[in-house]
Amino acid sequence: MIRVMVASGSAVVRAGLEALVASSPGLELAGSYADLSAVEVLHPDVVLADLALDDLSPPGNGQSRAVVLLSAEAQPAFTHEAFQRGVRALLPRDVSSAAVVAAVESAAEGLAVIDTRDLEPLLAAGEHSQAAAQAASGGAALTPRELEVLRLLAEGAANKNIAWRLGISEHTVKFHVASVLAKLNAGSRTEAVTAGIRKGLVLL
Repeated sequence: MIRVMVASGSAVVRAGLEALVASSPGLELAGSYADLSAVEVLHPDVVLADLALDDLSPPGNGQSRAVVLLSAEAQPAFTHEAFQRGVRALLPRDVSSAAVVAAVESAAEGLAVIDTRDLEPLLAAGEHSQAAAQAASGGAALTPRELEVLRLLAEGAANKNIAWRLGISEHTVKFHVASVLAKLNAGSRTEAVTAGIRKGLVLL
């Protein structure tokens, strides 16, 4: 049996996911919570979650359990960051129940799952990021998320607006802005944008 923990800030979503797990042979409901605070107590095999990225572990410190994440977000940068945070299956919220169960089973086996609708743009973004990194030779390459932040800076967007457009917290935006400035050896947002234009990272 695969022990599954359900996590969502919505009681309605939790109820639906609980019912799905309970009705699926081979799956066992380990618990249901509004966040991931109980994950290390329950020790589930898989976490089935409908949460924001900021509710998961920071990039590079993936969850100790495989996460199957339901999300309306489909941007390549979001997908990249999600997998950095321990997500092993990323599915749209309108996916079928059978697909969710299959993703849980795959994640339990150590496999990664992504919806085919997200695959092509993700691959295209990877090619673009590689070209951008080569254009930025001489300094550390920006991550896909940092490239998004840099381009929004070029539009003159404030941190609050960037946070809203990318679906992340203002605190996370400040972290990304600081990283962009450091990697581009810039002392201000304007200098960072200028450096980005010069390196071909920002197109006007």
